[in-house]
Amino acid sequence: MRLVLNRFYYWNMDRTSLIAELNSRGLRDEALTGPLYKRLAQALTGLVQEGLLKPGTALPGERDMAEALKVGRVTVRTAYRDLMNAGTLESRHGSGTFVSSKVERMEQSLWRLSSFSADMRLRGRAPAARILSRTVNTPSPEEAFLLGLGLDEPVLRLDRLRLADGLPLAIERAVVPIKFLGENGGGEGSLYEALAANGHRPVRALQRLTAVTLDPSSAAALHVNAGAPALLIERVSRLEDQRVVEYTRSHYRGDAYDFVAELRIGDDL
Repeated sequence: MRLVLNRFYYWNMDRTSLIAELNSRGLRDEALTGPLYKRLAQALTGLVQEGLLKPGTALPGERDMAEALKVGRVTVRTAYRDLMNAGTLESRHGSGTFVSSKVERMEQSLWRLSSFSADMRLRGRAPAARILSRTVNTPSPEEAFLLGLGLDEPVLRLDRLRLADGLPLAIERAVVPIKFLGENGGGEGSLYEALAANGHRPVRALQRLTAVTLDPSSAAALHVNAGAPALLIERVSRLEDQRVVEYTRSHYRGDAYDFVAELRIGDDL
């Protein structure tokens, strides 16, 4: 009966409930052996495995946890460190310590051109976008070259955080000529769907993949540690008439994606 009651009560476990539950799990039991930090780590692991501490839950800081449990701060720091090494907890720059967000790895084909939204729907996930920045301005020389534009032709610059089922998976930075999208186009929905609705559906693209590490700002947005691995994907998309309709730089979480391509042996072998 106790387990059922705990599961019901601790879905939204607050600090007081967390401390009470940790103490109830033998943290003070003198009959138990082993360092105190290991007992604390085991107790926290149990709460995570039982679903009482859900992915993304913030834990008290080292000092607050130590004072509440009446243990040394080093004990809490060592327990947190061990759980981070095990992947149970994660530290977010400037935010604190959290239960790790478990990410199911996905395979992304390199031979099919599709939008993030369409791809997530095919997987049975709910896509979403959070606008980080949206501006209309003239292109940089590099953008003008890639898009085949004059330096005085306006473009939309759209920076978005892409999510699936509420989990941030990628940061997407798109540059699109306004003539293909309109002044009010581009937002939280699919950019490709907006282009298609305006009569400018991308039909082919050239992509370049590069392994990178995330800067602190991007890592915080994606809920991973600064310096975490990521895949930088640069895409230049074209219309049926070969005009470039989009230039995008996207950073995908390295712990969430595997990009795959089918290869066939050449006729000369």
